[in-house]
Amino acid sequence: MKTILNVIWLVLVGFWLFLGYLAAGVLLCLTVIGIPFGIASFRIGVYALWPFGYSVVERGDAGAGSLVGNILWLVLAGWWLALGHIASGVVLCLTLIGIPFGIANFKLVPVSLMPLGREIVRSDAPRGYALR
Repeated sequence: MKTILNVIWLVLVGFWLFLGYLAAGVLLCLTVIGIPFGIASFRIGVYALWPFGYSVVERGDAGAGSLVGNILWLVLAGWWLALGHIASGVVLCLTLIGIPFGIANFKLVPVSLMPLGREIVRSDAPRGYALR
């Protein structure tokens, strides 16, 4: 079932989200200061490409740098990304068929708000396995 949902997601929305996050990541990597944000954007893009069967978990070893970076990200980009995912999730949940896709959009909200210090892991993977 996850594969079917992922393929439908990919065709309808996932590919475009992936391209958007990919373009943002490339632009962010043009500066030395933006590289951590660019890498985070690439990770979110891969997650947005194929979200079913994965979840976001907080890393235990994230330090003060992640906190400062997340505050910067939240102010500059995170809030409008999260609002976009929330709005599209609400619209998708208005139809019965769109409910799983709306939930997938809601799953993208925490990582789009504060991506640093988080990992994307397979839902059925042993603890500690991350998508890198």
